Amino acid sequence: MKLETPTPTDFSDEQKRYLEGFMSGLRVARVGRNIGVAGSGAATDNAEPTGPEAAHLKAQDKVSASGKKLADQEKFKREGHPFDAYERLKDQARHNTPPTPPDNFRWRYYGLFYVAPAQNSYMCRLRMPNSILKHWQFSAVADLAESCGGGYTHVTTRANIQIREIEPKNGVALIEGIQDIGLCSRGSGADNIRNVTGTPTAGIDPQELLDTRPYAREWHYHILNDRSLTGLPRKFNVAFDGAGKIAVLEDTNDIAFSAVEVKDGFGIEPGVWFRLGVGGITGHRDFAKATGIIVKPEDATMVADAIVRVFIDTGDRTNRLKARLKYVLDSMGVDKFMVAVEERFGRKLTRAPAEAIAPRPNFDRMAHIGVHRQKQEGLSWIGVVLPVGKLTCEQMRGLAKIAQDLGDGEIRLTVWQNLLLSGVRDENVALASAAIEKLGLAITSSQIRAGLIACTGNAGCKFAASDTKRHAAEIGDWCETRVNVDTPLNIHLTGCHHSCAQHYISDIGLLAAKVPGATEDDTVEGYHLYAGGGFGPDADIGQEVYRDVKAEDTPQTVERLLKAYLTNRSSADETFLSFARRHDGEALRKLAEAEA
Repeated sequence: MKLETPTPTDFSDEQKRYLEGFMSGLRVARVGRNIGVAGSGAATDNAEPTGPEAAHLKAQDKVSASGKKLADQEKFKREGHPFDAYERLKDQARHNTPPTPPDNFRWRYYGLFYVAPAQNSYMCRLRMPNSILKHWQFSAVADLAESCGGGYTHVTTRANIQIREIEPKNGVALIEGIQDIGLCSRGSGADNIRNVTGTPTAGIDPQELLDTRPYAREWHYHILNDRSLTGLPRKFNVAFDGAGKIAVLEDTNDIAFSAVEVKDGFGIEPGVWFRLGVGGITGHRDFAKATGIIVKPEDATMVADAIVRVFIDTGDRTNRLKARLKYVLDSMGVDKFMVAVEERFGRKLTRAPAEAIAPRPNFDRMAHIGVHRQKQEGLSWIGVVLPVGKLTCEQMRGLAKIAQDLGDGEIRLTVWQNLLLSGVRDENVALASAAIEKLGLAITSSQIRAGLIACTGNAGCKFAASDTKRHAAEIGDWCETRVNVDTPLNIHLTGCHHSCAQHYISDIGLLAAKVPGATEDDTVEGYHLYAGGGFGPDADIGQEVYRDVKAEDTPQTVERLLKAYLTNRSSADETFLSFARRHDGEALRKLAEAEA
């Protein structure tokens, strides 16, 4: 018996609605399986992906074809590219509406992070090449922080500025206001190449091998003007170190360009090159890996471009915890990865034996604080101490005015959560210093406060387990009057495993945690304490000394450890770093407990 196939006109209205819903469901399922989305450049059926997202879509398709599941953030990017959704962000601003979870991820492409439940508001990060602003830009940022945010800013450990407490209704006004003053926040969050850092004393440092400003600037604009370099498997950091007095911590970045002098007699053109390191991420206990490769400074942008594009093709898009460049290198090996980079770059890169590289100038761990001579005759930079990176808007305007009237008009941020006023004439140093102090800031500091670093903490970050900035201030207040440390010291407090304050590479590092409280079921804010971390020539990961220290006990714990150092160091010249590395964690703990 032959059955008649009904035509669409034979279906009832209810049956037609079923078919419409059925087909809609299939389309949604296709997105969930990452088969393709019309209008986004994604492949439909067997068509090749096109447009600036093509490489990313191909990488996602490869994951799906292997039977693996894309991370949610990859689905968000595929369903609607953030840069195509600006009208929706504006609509949310008009109605003062918080973002949905997918949009919270997308708006980070514009530099906006919704940080609830810590604060029911956005945080915004800026980007400025080499972390240098003009005085009028700095003052204008203060105005924006006051009109759109909480009336203060934070200088970060990536030499950047954060504006906080931004209501949804003010998000668009803020990011457009930032662009009005010649800055931007585009690409400063999510799976993008973050703020490009460089030597803060670039162009004015007496010992620098290279002025990093033009190279940071070139890379900055290269990123901004190529949409295919957005939406990476994970965030990506690049730093340029010109061998100046202030460390940039370039070896904690995904790409580390370190200026070196190549000696004659090794078959390589002598002069200043960049030594290339890749895969730094100290929150995952790894510094940038040596490649043995040196790069001509004028080639740095295109070498970095090639590295990023190989990462786009090979990075993990299924597991966010394993999606950074480090894990590609762990899987492929550095040599194989760099061969792929050379293929993308179009030619072999230059290898240099270690003996061909002249020793680099040593950095000065206190050069970010106080008055220091520039290479220009009669000029100095002044390093201003900021209490764990926080500035009021009035202080910002005051510093901008000092830079305009008594300096060269520039504000230079450092990775040590502070800033420099450059180009101050000798005859104006005393006046500028007095003006800074009138703002409630300082240009001198104890060794304890000079290296006291803290991330935002749970007062403004949903990931943080403790109030790091408050606890850092308490450590400084307690220890400064009780321990006379006379050698450089870094104490870093970070709120979570992301390690924004880089606790593993400091002399004393504190990682926030919920620790046992008064009862078995109770937990309170606290820390795990590490010691002996370092950076640059002393690069190493700190060892655990204490676990589960209550926040209220942390100042006394740090005090005892510092006293143990002063009591037991081998000589007056021995640094805390050297002392800590002579002992294991248990020995350090016993020495500290003897000081109780």
